[in-house]
Amino acid sequence: QVQLVESGGGLVQAGGSLRLSCAASARTFSTYTMGWFRQAPGKEREFVAHIRSSRGVTNYADSVKGRFTISRDIAKNTMYLQMINLKPEDTAVYYCAAAWVISTMVSDYRYWGQGTQVTVSS
Repeated sequence: QVQLVESGGGLVQAGGSLRLSCAASARTFSTYTMGWFRQAPGKEREFVAHIRSSRGVTNYADSVKGRFTISRDIAKNTMYLQMINLKPEDTAVYYCAAAWVISTMVSDYRYWGQGTQVTVSS
């Protein structure tokens, strides 16, 4: 059983920055593709970024490329999402998740955290 716990959300003005963290069970990063997703009110959950277990190769949604950076600290069993130049449309609950496969699809991710709220004011 993989356990994931997000933290770091909050309220920030447009143009500001936040760093989200996802604490994971031991050895999670060596086994699973780890992803960040978000869900805004009234919208479906959507892919933000992922990092592969092998070599830490990353992939991003077009909407966040150049502004968000996914990374991991294997020794600390923690994944991060550094977000800069935040926009009001980035407002959502952000979730970290783990998948057996390399995927951007919500349905492929087996384990989920509880989510952390990010609110960007204009």
